[in-house]
Amino acid sequence: MKRLFSIALAAALLWAALPGAGAERAPGVSAASAVLMDADSGRVLYEKDGHTRRPIASITKLMTALTALESGHSLDETVTVAREWTGAEGSSLYLRPGERIPLETLLYGLMLRSGNDAALAIAGWCGGSVEGFVAQMNQKARELGMEDTAFINPNGLNEEGHYSSAWDMALLARACLDNEILAKIAATRSITLGTYTFTNHNKLLWRYEGCIGLKTGYTEGSGRTLVSAARREGTTLICVTLNAPSDWADHTALLDWGFASYEARTLARAGERVGQLPVSGGLIPVCPVETAGALTAALAAGETAEVAYELDETALEAPVRAGTRVGEAVCYVNSEELARLPLIAAADVPRDQAGPSGWLGGIWERITNL
Repeated sequence: MKRLFSIALAAALLWAALPGAGAERAPGVSAASAVLMDADSGRVLYEKDGHTRRPIASITKLMTALTALESGHSLDETVTVAREWTGAEGSSLYLRPGERIPLETLLYGLMLRSGNDAALAIAGWCGGSVEGFVAQMNQKARELGMEDTAFINPNGLNEEGHYSSAWDMALLARACLDNEILAKIAATRSITLGTYTFTNHNKLLWRYEGCIGLKTGYTEGSGRTLVSAARREGTTLICVTLNAPSDWADHTALLDWGFASYEARTLARAGERVGQLPVSGGLIPVCPVETAGALTAALAAGETAEVAYELDETALEAPVRAGTRVGEAVCYVNSEELARLPLIAAADVPRDQAGPSGWLGGIWERITNL
């Protein structure tokens, strides 16, 4: 069990306070469910029925694209279209049986034109079968902590048992932004690849300053669904609405409110030295400890943030390798846990080979063993 050793580390608690009276009241939205999330920290800034399970339509394709890009298949691969992947209802690339098309083109067609047949072709090619690929989508959802999500198909067409929540889709959007290729595709306004020209359905890419994606959706069963993200002055916000008659207005209002009310603040820097641990049996008696990553969080005026350091042990035993995990930095906002970052050993500490005879005896032993 982890124990908190605040005395063992220098500056065990870091406090940051911002002046002011806090965020203004959030605007009302037309959406049945909505979430506004800080992309850097995962902090939810606004929520309306965020965990309610609803049909999600084509924003499903965010998971289709992410699963495909993590499948190990190359964008340069040429996909031969099977007959069962063609003829999907709704938005389509109108793929033909036997057509040969690069996987990259299918992914752009999936995200920009929202091709339902592209989703089937990607799933069948990257998963060996559409059913096998959908199983991978659900596995990825579990890895991301999407507890209110189940996928039945890769394109989001209405099907019993296919659902997600605004909260879960924000978690997915955060993972998509972390994927460099997917983030680039989602932010593309239009592109021509071979004989295909695609224009993004996401109007916010033109209408909203700083918009960087992600995906639109609509079916009669789901209503209008939308996942968007925007970046301004170091703050990246994710907005999700489900069943939103006025989704463009909802996203504009929530993003405007978020940028006006919150500001990105650094809670931890990568490689920041936070203290040291004693080392037994080492050439040096202590090992410095540092954070393995950085954390930036959106804070409102007047909010407080703190970081506490939890160590796995009170001392280390040589040899110690730099990068060895030794604990966690736990970040809190308003006394509520926000995120955890690994703490690692910041240097190698070799074992003292001299042993009880002292360093001269160790040298003599090494000489006699030559």
